[in-house]
Amino acid sequence: MWGVQRYRSISPQGRTADKDPEEQLITALYQEFRGPLLRNVRRLTGGDLQWAEDVVQETIFRAWKNAGKLNREPGLLWAWLMTVARRIVIDGRRRRSARPPEVEADGLDNAWVPDASDSTLSSIVVSDALLSLSEEHREALMQTYLKDRTINEAAEILGVPPGTVKSRVYYALRALRAALKERGMP
Repeated sequence: MWGVQRYRSISPQGRTADKDPEEQLITALYQEFRGPLLRNVRRLTGGDLQWAEDVVQETIFRAWKNAGKLNREPGLLWAWLMTVARRIVIDGRRRRSARPPEVEADGLDNAWVPDASDSTLSSIVVSDALLSLSEEHREALMQTYLKDRTINEAAEILGVPPGTVKSRVYYALRALRAALKERGMP
């Protein structure tokens, strides 16, 4: 079976063509040993089918490169193929363990880290905007929003009717929004 006989095959155009002895060997090796070699190599690769197929291809390729040196007896040829495949797997494992595993960038380099600078900057801008309001508007906001008082409590402290406090708060908020918008705040 593994002698250097000439086999005739049909070419794609329908003509008969002589196959090269090395091509015959590779074709025969692939047909004869691909299945058993893949099963054994797949065990060596821990079930990784893609890696096992790569190892089988590399093994057959090395057999083709060494076609002139191969002992064509089936038992010895099988032993040679398995030895080469095992060495390819061992080299692959060594290569993988010598390098640190590749990892995907998880975006930590661009991660946003909260700090007090945003709130500090916002406080400065709001404080500046509050200073741009009239004294009455600023006091109405201070009593109702910052000191968390009701309209009636704020009216009593400011000495004005509750309706006036409501009106001042309404216009103060509109003026404050406009002042913040001027300063680039949303």
